[in-house]
Amino acid sequence: MCRFCCCTSSLYAQPHNRPAKHIFFIFLINRTGATCREQTTASVGPWEVVQRTLNGSQFYTYSICNVEEREQDNWLRTTFIQRHPLASRVFVELKFIVRDCNSFDGASLICKETFNLYTSESDADVGTTFRKSQFKKVATIAPDEITGKNEMHINTETRVVDGLSRKGFYLAFQDIGACIALLSVRVFYKTCPGTVQNLATFPETVAGAENQPLTEVSGVCVDNAASEELPRIYCTEEGKWAVQVGQCQCKPGYEEVKDTCQECRPGSFKAEASSDACEPCPANTDTLEHGAVLCACKDGFFRAPTDPSTGPCSGPPSAPRDLSAVPQPSVGRLILSWTPPEDTGGRNDITYSVECQRCDGVVCHPCGERVRYEPASMKLTEARVSVSELEAHLNYTFIVEAHSGVSQLAGEAQRPPSRSNVTIFLHYTGETSTSLALSWDVSPRPRPQLNIRYKLTYHKKDDNLDKTTYTVLTLDKNSAQIKDLAPGTAYLFRVQALGSDDNSEGSRMEEHFETLTEGTEQNPCTSFTSFMQMYGCFYLFIPFFFVFRKRNSHTRQGPEDTYFSTPEQLKPLKTYVDPHTYEDPNVAVLKFATEIHPSHITKQKVIGAGEFGEVYRGILKAPGRKEVAVAIKTLKPGYTEKQRQDFLSEASIMGQFSHQNIIRLEGVVTKFKHAMIVTEYMENGALDRYLRDHDGEISSFQLVGMLRGIAAGMKYLSDMSYVHRDLAARNILVNNNMECKVSDFGLSRVLEDDPEGTYTTSGGKIPIRWTAPEAIAYRKFTSASDVWSFGIVMWEVMAFGERPYWDMSNHEVMKAINEAFRLPAPMDCPSAVYQLMLQCWLQDRAKRPRFGDIVSLLDKLLRSPESLKTIADFDPRVSIRLPSTSGSDGSPFRSVSEWLESIKMSQYSENFTCAGIVTMEQVLQMKTEDIKNIGVRLPGHLKRIAYSILGLKDQTSTLSVFAV
Repeated sequence: MCRFCCCTSSLYAQPHNRPAKHIFFIFLINRTGATCREQTTASVGPWEVVQRTLNGSQFYTYSICNVEEREQDNWLRTTFIQRHPLASRVFVELKFIVRDCNSFDGASLICKETFNLYTSESDADVGTTFRKSQFKKVATIAPDEITGKNEMHINTETRVVDGLSRKGFYLAFQDIGACIALLSVRVFYKTCPGTVQNLATFPETVAGAENQPLTEVSGVCVDNAASEELPRIYCTEEGKWAVQVGQCQCKPGYEEVKDTCQECRPGSFKAEASSDACEPCPANTDTLEHGAVLCACKDGFFRAPTDPSTGPCSGPPSAPRDLSAVPQPSVGRLILSWTPPEDTGGRNDITYSVECQRCDGVVCHPCGERVRYEPASMKLTEARVSVSELEAHLNYTFIVEAHSGVSQLAGEAQRPPSRSNVTIFLHYTGETSTSLALSWDVSPRPRPQLNIRYKLTYHKKDDNLDKTTYTVLTLDKNSAQIKDLAPGTAYLFRVQALGSDDNSEGSRMEEHFETLTEGTEQNPCTSFTSFMQMYGCFYLFIPFFFVFRKRNSHTRQGPEDTYFSTPEQLKPLKTYVDPHTYEDPNVAVLKFATEIHPSHITKQKVIGAGEFGEVYRGILKAPGRKEVAVAIKTLKPGYTEKQRQDFLSEASIMGQFSHQNIIRLEGVVTKFKHAMIVTEYMENGALDRYLRDHDGEISSFQLVGMLRGIAAGMKYLSDMSYVHRDLAARNILVNNNMECKVSDFGLSRVLEDDPEGTYTTSGGKIPIRWTAPEAIAYRKFTSASDVWSFGIVMWEVMAFGERPYWDMSNHEVMKAINEAFRLPAPMDCPSAVYQLMLQCWLQDRAKRPRFGDIVSLLDKLLRSPESLKTIADFDPRVSIRLPSTSGSDGSPFRSVSEWLESIKMSQYSENFTCAGIVTMEQVLQMKTEDIKNIGVRLPGHLKRIAYSILGLKDQTSTLSVFAV
């Protein structure tokens, strides 16, 4: 019998908002207990409002329980639900209770434990008018837990209603003979919330429908930011923002601070629009303004025309030091040399100039062009010059100055007035075969209050430099009688003026004088004349300019010093240490893991079982830290010491890793009876199961993003010289943000230091379907074999958790691989992704890409979503191992349910039955629209069934008929 109840007053709408989602409507059971008006004449009561008590609280439900009569057809319809103009896809969340049919005596054969959800679109409210033919089935709703006589279980199920286009719609619930209590119905649609990303503001956007997985949204740069191209971002069908295109950057004089652009503070600047922070003003510069684009030079410091405007400022160099002159009379020239300035002013473009003056008494004139310099007199880069063409009987003064790129800017006025300008006139006043009388003059004369002393140093000119004996005299007068010299020997004399604190006050003057040979005493004047003629008859007046400045010792921080944000990124990558190398494994655990007191851990629920014991979801509340959800691995009772060490060795491994795509170790419990390993909690569990549960619901773009995270984690492990050996989707965990993290390090081992970088096992199980051929054959593992395994993980992800190589045995898998067989492209797999898989499966491991290459390629694909639209060739017979006309034993399928079970789509058996499709002949006549109309909505399921029908027909040429 068909019964219908239109509930116009007992369900009401209430807006509701949550982060990342906008609830469209929420329907709750009205507590007024209003009844529904029956629209048909039936002898048995339809849906009705029932008051119930749960845990001492009363609540109302829409209930029906006609389980003893056959062919029940009772309907409950909502009021008109207005649709947001952009929301073509809505979600229906149901909370309900279903009674166990076995709890009814004698009614179990006709009792049902499911009910159906229908929808109907309309542009106006039709009131109580109801026509069953206007409704389309959305899904059959089955409980996860049924309610017995003495217990009550509330179920929550969410279904998608897609393709909505009219102004509103109705929902209806069909009972076909179950005992049901409907608690609440919540209807909502998803939006990407308004956000600021990379300094661009994006408005709240309604998520796209199934046929529009990515919605492009344009943004606007925040104040004081700009972008070369319009910032854009994609809103996924799940209400999450994807990759942004076109990044905004803070303008010159502004830096990014918490999604805003703020002015640079005084003492800092930023010259260009970029994502960099403001930099401290470079050396010898400063700014007192906010929002500075450049820093001005401090007084006395300058920038050369060729210097960058963002660079430091510099001052002129101090004077050259230790000027000396060495005559070479045999070739008629003089060699001048000096030491570079003590203070270069912060520059490395130092050059020198040499100026020559002829002095006659107290009057000096430029030497003119006759004097020759080698290599030149200006722009010398070496602290040495050769001077020739000097005239006899003249006094010469040579002035050497240091220059840099800012010397001209500094000018003479910038030189400090306290410079020292001391000239020493060195000559001898007499000689014998064993003595020399010397005297010297100082020009200009020292200030009366300055107590000038002199340091006289001499040694034999021709002595070996390594064995030279120096004689040093400190004198208060400007003359000296040097005795006990060797006859006929040349000596090199050096005179240096000293201040009152024995520091140099001027230049050092060097000259050569020679004693007479025995028996050749001469008149002093004759001797002096001969010397002057021999050396070209000149004096050296060599003034030096000493410039003393207090230098700023601040070192400018380069932009590369502030690029990374965390200490982990700044320090060099460490190398993994195998905990098995420790004689005492407990030492390794304490070294790499944090000890947790068990009182800080609260177990909540068993979520799995590992090799050593149960795995719990729980809470960690450590002192000084906020409460976090964790996964807790336990060690089962009765363990051996070896099992305990093996159990804790995984913690010793995980504790060495710190990466966002590697499962994070929170700590261990080792000092108490029950050992535990505590890790971060991943809400969505293992990747393979997560993919199977969401088959067809995740876009290719999102799948590639998940693969990118796995590859980044594996690159980190590879860089640490670490081989995982058991990389598979079952060992990847997924959190609420669909972020993937590598876990399960039970088979992992460190790379040896040999050039091959291999690890040889001593036996044990190898996961054949995920393992590279060289690792299977020789039990040698490398990062290249992990790359092979990553290729298998890529296939698992793109195939939504399908088992690699399907139902082939391990022996068949190894044989096929050795015969160059490779897994075919999964359904709807982007061609670029499948080509990367094939590269990972190259027989020659040296030719496989490295994980760094894989990360780079996946990044490129994510930056260009258009590149994912080209789909790899797909053969349904090979790619999803679909049967053609028969089951695994070769016999034809006997029923529709047997066929659906063979392709793992048995959940749709009731849909086919309700639609009257009960024979395989009817199945073969179905089109894609027919499959949709019976309630198959998920894209992946729709394609699997369509491709299976194609395989049954054995007509691969008609593939386009079933294209979705």
